[in-house]
Amino acid sequence: MKQRVLFLMFAFPDMNKSFNMYTTLVEQFVANGHEVVVLAPGNQETGIYPEANIPILRVKTLPIKNVPNYLKGIANLLLPYQFEKALARFYPGNQFDLIISPTPPITLVHLAAKLKKKFGSKFYLILRDIFPQNAVDLGFMKKGGLLHRYFRAKEKKLYNEADFIGCMSHGNINYLLQHNSDLSSSKCHELKNFQKLYSNNQLSKDNLAKKYQIDNKFVVVFGGNMGKPQQLENVLELVKRCTIYPDVQFLLLGEGVQMQKLEEYIKKAKLTNIKIQRTIPKNEYQDLLSICHVGLISLHQDFTIPNIPSKALDYWNVGLPILASLDAATDFGNVLDEIKSGLWCMAGNHYSFELNFKTLYKNNALRKEMGINGRNYFEKQLTPDIAYQTIIQTTIK
Repeated sequence: MKQRVLFLMFAFPDMNKSFNMYTTLVEQFVANGHEVVVLAPGNQETGIYPEANIPILRVKTLPIKNVPNYLKGIANLLLPYQFEKALARFYPGNQFDLIISPTPPITLVHLAAKLKKKFGSKFYLILRDIFPQNAVDLGFMKKGGLLHRYFRAKEKKLYNEADFIGCMSHGNINYLLQHNSDLSSSKCHELKNFQKLYSNNQLSKDNLAKKYQIDNKFVVVFGGNMGKPQQLENVLELVKRCTIYPDVQFLLLGEGVQMQKLEEYIKKAKLTNIKIQRTIPKNEYQDLLSICHVGLISLHQDFTIPNIPSKALDYWNVGLPILASLDAATDFGNVLDEIKSGLWCMAGNHYSFELNFKTLYKNNALRKEMGINGRNYFEKQLTPDIAYQTIIQTTIK
């Protein structure tokens, strides 16, 4: 059954230039013959823009990336009204069978509920961020305070309005049910993170290594957001402990509110075995990862929610073994152990973090085996087609 599908999107890059989980999911729906409308934020004037031959309704919003939390909050609160206005203007007569929206944010819930009622649609929630609890964990919000109560009410409404909730892991499902007693377990199922398959290195490995000054180096890479949730203090401690290895180079790729603080610390501590490279094109990013040796993951020790870090997709996709520093709540460590694709320790245990690094550093055969295991896991369970089939099989019941 081909459905008319409305995507309400928050983090949605220009498909002509890059991709993420959600762009690849949209492509799957289009490829399978569904009529698709995508609403997403944009910097340009509000309008329909062709991206990878798919029309995207970009809605001009306030800045929502790399800005202080209070500005991001204001932008999120305005977003549903801007989306609704744009949808009425550019698609006034459209009806939709299915509405798909991920978290973050949760502020689109009222728009999703309104459209669901208007069209008689089903609402599929892709749960990737359990807010506001994650903000409480990191000290951004006081539990029981005015803001927390406001957003907690929105969160409960979100789960109530959703007909289906795709969770990252069984740990996510259990957490959701334990903390929302009125939530029906029948709504929840596992929808793992996903990404399109990386085929081969498009650029010369030698040229890439020279460009990023990592030729003849053992490269430990950290890719993605650099903010408080990543607790990069643990990564910096490992960097300091590894100054005794002259061939080891740490490479941090991405953006985030902690960037300036990181750069100042590295300069002050005179750490020469670490480089920071701001965002690069996604294809080149994956090519660069493919010539590294170890992929780093760091989660904040105060998290009480079982997060599954999306950057693991990039590492598994290119066959990188994973070195992780994790909080006690996540079940990601269980995944690494089960598929034997990396080593992990508890966040703050610097000795174990260093010991795991040494194990990977000294054992090329182990790195290769773990990289292959991760790639095999990716191919079998983490592709966009698998995610698409999961959503379709769930929503047509």
